[in-house]
Amino acid sequence: MSRISILDHDRCKPKNCNYVCIDYCPGVRMEEDTIVIDERTNKPLISEELCNGCGICTNRCPFGAVNIINLPETLDTPIHRFGQNMFELFSLPNVKESSVVGILGQNGIGKSTIFRILSGEIIPNLGNYEEDKNKQENTIDESSWDEIINFYKGSELQTYFKNLSQRKSKVIHKAQMVDQLPKFVKGNVNDLLLKVDERNKIDQIVDDLDLRNILNRDIANLSGGELQRIAIAAAALRDGDFYYFDEPTSWLDVRQRLNAVKVIRSLAEDGKSVLVIEHDLATLDAISDYVHILYGKPGAYGVVSQMKGVRVGINAYINGFLKEENIRIRNRPIEFKVRPPTPEDEGTPLTSYTDINKKYKGFSLNAEAGEIFYDEIVTAFGPNGIGKTTFANILSENETPDSGEVDKKVEIAYKPQYIDNDFDGRVEDLLYMKAPTYGSNIFKSEILKPFALDELLNKNLSDLSGGELQRVAIAITLSQNADFYVFDEPTAFLDVEQRLITAKTIRKIIESRNSASLIIDHDIVFIDYISDRAMVFYGEPGLEGIATKPSDLRTSMNKFLNDLNITFRRDKETKRPRVNKLDSYLDREQKNSGEYYYLKE
Repeated sequence: MSRISILDHDRCKPKNCNYVCIDYCPGVRMEEDTIVIDERTNKPLISEELCNGCGICTNRCPFGAVNIINLPETLDTPIHRFGQNMFELFSLPNVKESSVVGILGQNGIGKSTIFRILSGEIIPNLGNYEEDKNKQENTIDESSWDEIINFYKGSELQTYFKNLSQRKSKVIHKAQMVDQLPKFVKGNVNDLLLKVDERNKIDQIVDDLDLRNILNRDIANLSGGELQRIAIAAAALRDGDFYYFDEPTSWLDVRQRLNAVKVIRSLAEDGKSVLVIEHDLATLDAISDYVHILYGKPGAYGVVSQMKGVRVGINAYINGFLKEENIRIRNRPIEFKVRPPTPEDEGTPLTSYTDINKKYKGFSLNAEAGEIFYDEIVTAFGPNGIGKTTFANILSENETPDSGEVDKKVEIAYKPQYIDNDFDGRVEDLLYMKAPTYGSNIFKSEILKPFALDELLNKNLSDLSGGELQRVAIAITLSQNADFYVFDEPTAFLDVEQRLITAKTIRKIIESRNSASLIIDHDIVFIDYISDRAMVFYGEPGLEGIATKPSDLRTSMNKFLNDLNITFRRDKETKRPRVNKLDSYLDREQKNSGEYYYLKE
């Protein structure tokens, strides 16, 4: 085993602890320079050569800023390290022409570093960060790449880096945080797309992504899903050699996700190399030819696995064991259970509602009367702009219906779809203000620990990533003393592990408090994992929405997928939902039998 030491510079506050890591280090007491003070930053520097891995500094640090990690002995030369006691990346994904390569892994484990390397923003230092100090980022000099080109001799990455160093390769990037697009791009959608259309495919891509009806709208007035589709279109219209899509399905409904799959796959069909980071397993399955699993420890180190076939790779991730690497990345597999239908009359109603109608200028919502039972989780799914958020707002009493009513008044906690991050202060300050149980032992065990909020407490809310902001918002909602918890798109920007933790945490809290929850989401795998019953929203997006009453998941999914004309099957090994290729044998068989979700075994 080799060993690395990681110092979180944001969390390290030597003025408040007076270097307890140095005081308690056995090596320092033996007059060795195991930990010294960096003259530039006044923060500790830990020698990985002298550290014996005792873990005392890790346990003594009051801010949890020190981490001593034993690496798997199979790891060899790192591809890049940012500095002493800083993040280290091992290996890179393959870049294949005419293929879509998916990346599957946790947030904070090296995906952005991979892109910065493959785009030429960072020249990999192969772990020699001391020699790397004289290299300037954002500078592509052909001679600076000689070492890395030689390192990948005989592989596809050698050719890739050689072309990149000679400026023969053009990289196109679709960023993760599309909600920031209006801050940097002004004007209407049509002008933006015309400006970037280097492949003369604007009409085709506008139709494929269903953008025709918003071409004349101003970018500043678009929803998150509309911004996502525009960002995908803008990337696909540019003419490049390597395309990098970072979480292209956040805020998209199921149909829009499959449309995005079609557009991104068309790039590979045109001979382009495409790399996609995606946390929706059904979408990743449909979009990728191959996948790499990215594992390690967030904020410390990341390892890119060998390239795997898409089904084999996703199943290995779900099972938590990488056979070729002989590495276990999770103690337990993710288990998908095929639940029997929930009887309509089974359960004690927490609340119920009559037929509900709500009209706006140009849009109306009609929801069929239904009941919500104690200790159950109801999911709601359907196209964007169909009234799901409106229905949630009516249940949470943020909206008043024109007709109909919620029969029993209950206390509701609501997490909205779009989360504000304009709070001027730290995460801990926000939790003190918004989370009633913050600081209690129950909050620590049930919420703080599962969502790993301790690592965010001293960060300013404005500096959080999309996934970090989502975790904080879900935690605040769950901390409320409520009867009914409503979550609008809680999986946006969360990785697969965090989605699993979110599902388990919501389930545990709902059942322990004898309450209930409504979850609006588009991730079919997440919905399948967490649902007791489900509601389907259908109609004409932007004009009319119709909501069914809560019913068993299989019935709801069959109606929903029938409207979309797509079918899902269950993977034979893991039982996870997988989308069928349109007009394949299984797709036709399931449609003929009326089983759009999966065939009964």
